[in-house]
Amino acid sequence: MKYFVISFLIGFLCYAHIKAQVTNDQFTQTIRGITVDSQSGKPLSFISIGISDIPEIGTTTDEQGNFILKNVPVGRHTIQATCIGYQPFFIREILVTTSKEVYLEIPMTESSHELSEITISAYEKDAPINKMALTGARMLSVEEASRFAGGLDDPARLISSFAGIASAPSSNGISVHGNAPHLLQWRLEDVEIPNPNHFADIQTLGGGILSSLSNKVLGNSDFFSAAFPAEYGNAVSGVFDMRMRNGNTQNREYTLQIGTLGIDLASEGAINKKQNSSYIINYRYSLIGLMNKIDKDSTSNHFNYQDLNFKLNFPTKKTGTFSVWGTALYDSYKQKFEKDQEKWEYFSDRNKGQSKQYMLSGGLTHRYFFNDNTMLKSSLASTYAKYNVKQDVFDANMNSTPYGYLDSHTTNLIFNASLNKKFSHRFTNKTGFTYTKMFYGMNLQKAPHEAYPLETISQGKGNTELISGYTSASFGLSDRVTFNQGIYSQILTLNNHWTIEPRISMKWKSGDRTYFAIAYGMHSRMEKIDVFFVKTQSTGSKSMNKDLDFTKAHHAMFTYSYKLSDNTNLKIEPYFQYLYDVPVIADSSYSVLNRDQFYVEEPLVNKGKGTNLGIDITLERYLNKGYYYLITATLFDSRYKGGDGVWHNTKFNRNYILNASGGKEWIFGKRKNKILSANLRLTLQGGDRYSPLDVEATMNDPDKEAQYNERKAYSKQLGAMLLLNYTLSYRVNNKKRSYEWGIVGLNATSAKEFYGHRYNFKTGAIEKYRDSSSIGNLYYKLEF
Repeated sequence: MKYFVISFLIGFLCYAHIKAQVTNDQFTQTIRGITVDSQSGKPLSFISIGISDIPEIGTTTDEQGNFILKNVPVGRHTIQATCIGYQPFFIREILVTTSKEVYLEIPMTESSHELSEITISAYEKDAPINKMALTGARMLSVEEASRFAGGLDDPARLISSFAGIASAPSSNGISVHGNAPHLLQWRLEDVEIPNPNHFADIQTLGGGILSSLSNKVLGNSDFFSAAFPAEYGNAVSGVFDMRMRNGNTQNREYTLQIGTLGIDLASEGAINKKQNSSYIINYRYSLIGLMNKIDKDSTSNHFNYQDLNFKLNFPTKKTGTFSVWGTALYDSYKQKFEKDQEKWEYFSDRNKGQSKQYMLSGGLTHRYFFNDNTMLKSSLASTYAKYNVKQDVFDANMNSTPYGYLDSHTTNLIFNASLNKKFSHRFTNKTGFTYTKMFYGMNLQKAPHEAYPLETISQGKGNTELISGYTSASFGLSDRVTFNQGIYSQILTLNNHWTIEPRISMKWKSGDRTYFAIAYGMHSRMEKIDVFFVKTQSTGSKSMNKDLDFTKAHHAMFTYSYKLSDNTNLKIEPYFQYLYDVPVIADSSYSVLNRDQFYVEEPLVNKGKGTNLGIDITLERYLNKGYYYLITATLFDSRYKGGDGVWHNTKFNRNYILNASGGKEWIFGKRKNKILSANLRLTLQGGDRYSPLDVEATMNDPDKEAQYNERKAYSKQLGAMLLLNYTLSYRVNNKKRSYEWGIVGLNATSAKEFYGHRYNFKTGAIEKYRDSSSIGNLYYKLEF
């Protein structure tokens, strides 16, 4: 019934909008945008903007840095921006459609010496937006997120195509260089936000099923995997620095998408055309949730999710630019137990549960230019995350008893400010601070065994502050050598622990096609707030981990990059990370570096260590002449030392990750208004790690819950995992609107993930629990 309704809706929309009338005139669209100085952020006037393959189309930017290119034929084009005294900038293979105007923000970098003519240098498509990052960083384009195989319009899943990143089919959790997914920091509009994924922290701590932030509202963003600049703190793994784009300042545009995953609505346009103010908004509702409401008597588990994202942008002539932005999600899940006792095989068959999750983040951002070289940026923001989980277990008499309960909520009030000063074309400084006021309340209870009363694991209510500051400077020692240095510091007022963290990096362009870069940074991170309030029966109301210190790390990375051709690049990046003061359980192999559960129920001490050593290799051909490919290889070793003083493999030590992504695009039709795109991605990675099963302890457990030999933690490894993702799409551009049909598939090979062991009450055997998670989305999209 569900699939019939979905197929009918998609078929009806397709039939209603297909048009067969065509003429010989090619459709055109407008490209508009702004050029800014990459170091100061100031808009640049008199920049020449053109289209490489259509020389007759061109313009120059006005006094506010704005430009408009009209009557651009639909298809893919390369945009170039040139000006004497600035390095040329190229944006290759921009997709122009009939339904939406293209808006570009072009950052121009001033040359280290005055030029009497324009010199064309090698193009770096993946160069990060943040110019303080010289290695271990990559810019993610919105267009890539929609084109790469298995992307699902989810930027987190796109990242897993890059070197050094491991993921699993059932979750978009990101393991960077062997670090646990929960160590990744998520940022939006320069503010650290809670995990922005649907059904977050359930399957994978730090991940979820699908991001609530789609490419319909996101702009180009940066991802950092190592030794990031001084402005990024409270992170020891990676940083995903996401940005929302501004809406169209002149015209209203709409998007309707319906697919097996949900209904997606988006709108953007001008609030006041004369003042260039705009809005963009996106709302998504789970189609699975809609089907559950139609079929209320279904015996299957019920999922429901929805999200909302928006940004309002208000430029002014005298007081700067104000932006109001926000993102929110709501998830609910109901687990139904098996009512037929004859079918009870596993303990989970007798479980009934429900969960609700909320996440909201929003803020007001202000940018003000004192002059052409000095910018003040400040934000006042708030984030909120709430989890409510209940779990019951049924006995043979069909009586239920509570088995677990969680009620957790965290509210953060955040104020940050930064002053960016470009002293000259050779020297730029950025200095800032962040004040975060954290309000928390949590009550985690769990029954030690079935029919036992609930015991309090973690409970606390109160507030604390995390205060941080940084300064970072970039020196252009010559036209080929850049040297960056900075320092970051933070203090947690809950226990007055603090850090001072130096950062340093250098980049040398040895030739027009080659550069070398090296970076070092010290980093630290506070644990999730629930960890600080762990209680045990022996300690009563006393919080055991309130004095816990930051996890700290030294991180170094080296980069060698060689441009094989204008469209093909080779990059080799060895790295090393040493972690210390890692929270562990005394006389145990437990470490937070392997944490994959929502809660911690033991006292911790900062006596653990960890190392991540490896090399990332990337061979990439940028989209050109209709095709592209991205081949990455990572060889690494990830280890940790727990409270037992023994070095073990980490849970996420897969040892190797191989990715091969590619795609082909065909543009055809009398008006060149039709696009057929096929994209594939093949991943081969080391298997899941686990600890040996302790059979005797498992059989002696009242609930037959699997017990493991933690003295040999993660010494076992399953066979390699082979994953295949694909994306197929067909787009038709008609006058002022376009239609797209597509299908996206994740894990077409049905590779199985390992979830541990479980006892079969029918057979009396302990079995490995492995399951395959394949996700597909058949969709239709209308843009107008």
